Amino acid sequence: MACRELCNATGGGYSWRPSRFRKKQKEYAMLRFALFIVLLLIAALLFLVATRPARFRVQRSIHIDAPRERLFALVSDFHNFDAWSPWAALDPSMRKSFSGADSGQGAVYEWQGNSKVGQGRMEIVDAVAPARVVIKLDFLKPFKAHNTAEYLLTANGEGTEFAWVMHGSNNFLSKLMGVFFSMDKMVGGQFEQGLASLKALAEEQQRGGGRLGQQGFPERNDA
Repeated sequence: MACRELCNATGGGYSWRPSRFRKKQKEYAMLRFALFIVLLLIAALLFLVATRPARFRVQRSIHIDAPRERLFALVSDFHNFDAWSPWAALDPSMRKSFSGADSGQGAVYEWQGNSKVGQGRMEIVDAVAPARVVIKLDFLKPFKAHNTAEYLLTANGEGTEFAWVMHGSNNFLSKLMGVFFSMDKMVGGQFEQGLASLKALAEEQQRGGGRLGQQGFPERNDA
């Protein structure tokens, strides 16, 4: 009698405790399984990141009906960059500064803007007229990256085959991002926009017979 009363007082007898224990066991088992799946996914992701290439290269080209000399004058002078850059329209109030040489080797362009354009710095480290411009490209925000950009100009009849190239090392963040989307498609699409704008600008200048200043650079009024 005493045992029965005790069982009733504790909630229905001995069968209640094993039932709750089995329920807890089932919950712990499900939790351990979920944790195992998460760890497995993380391991798979790290494996994919490890298999990504150590370096990347993005390149887009376009034919422009203008001579190399005119194009070299445009792209070796950072003062012209916003006229054809695919990023200029993303932040009209972006802060820009120019330092170093006016154009060619030693010219520096720095920018700071909204989350779409971030912050960074470009410096022309080599300029071989009228065939090539090499730029040291440093992204500072929203993430840090140090790459190299090149403009390669090849004569083709009276026009030019213009190639825009960016290459560099794939750090962990770049590799991780590359698992989820294609850098070639993302950056390449922006290059294509910029090249289309450069083509329109250069060909308009060519048709209008725009004057070039000393050393082949376009005359400009900085006032």
